[in-house]
Amino acid sequence: MESQASPADPSVGAFDGLSRRPGERWSRFATRVANAFGLVLLLVIAIYVLSSLAPYNDWGALALAVVTSACGIVGLTSAEAGPRLLRWSIALGALGVLLAFAAALGAGGRVLAVSALAGVLLLATAAGKILGAVLTEHEVGFRTILGAISVYVLLGILFTYVYLAVDKLQPGEFFGQPVKSGDFVFFSITTLTTTGYGNLVPTGQPGKMLSGLEMLVGQIFVVTLIAGLVSLWRPGARRQARSEAAGEQGSPDRTRGP
Repeated sequence: MESQASPADPSVGAFDGLSRRPGERWSRFATRVANAFGLVLLLVIAIYVLSSLAPYNDWGALALAVVTSACGIVGLTSAEAGPRLLRWSIALGALGVLLAFAAALGAGGRVLAVSALAGVLLLATAAGKILGAVLTEHEVGFRTILGAISVYVLLGILFTYVYLAVDKLQPGEFFGQPVKSGDFVFFSITTLTTTGYGNLVPTGQPGKMLSGLEMLVGQIFVVTLIAGLVSLWRPGARRQARSEAAGEQGSPDRTRGP
């Protein structure tokens, strides 16, 4: 007798999690998307857009600190981090927000740099936990693909905060000339993907060292993880194998003698 696929049925397509199932409550649908790192990816995109458009000072930096803290905490929650790590991440996120608020009130650029470094530590922790969750999945599907993409974009955001902190802490300009805050995220993404337009170049250390490290991290990540996950993801083949197995179970045993 045929049975309908349950929500946990592995025969369901890997990207069926993007759609709401008939009769499914919105709260359950939102939980499924969040558990599949969908909400993490949305928050990462929000950080990218906000950091590209808003200046990293005053209230713009405060808004970025809030979204960054939310992204890190949601990422750790989706990766099923332990309670102790979650409490630590909440405290670190709150510290970053408070420092950004103090900088908006006039505490200075060095305080904002420490806030950026707090965001780096939080995002690095979240990225590590998400990556660990992706690598321990038994099948490559919706959750693993979204998790890998989230980690890759998080790397670009993470290095953006590093560059912003260095720019606030060092005596000279990071690029040797005044630039907008959005130029830092642009430089980070082009460095991570090794596009290298050449219009923005760090003028000294540690900027050159950090940008070289980002190039290496980006290439190693793409070659070893993203390519491997995509090559292993064959939802059509899995469904075909299950259909064949079901057909063999339903057919009469012809190997048995009279």
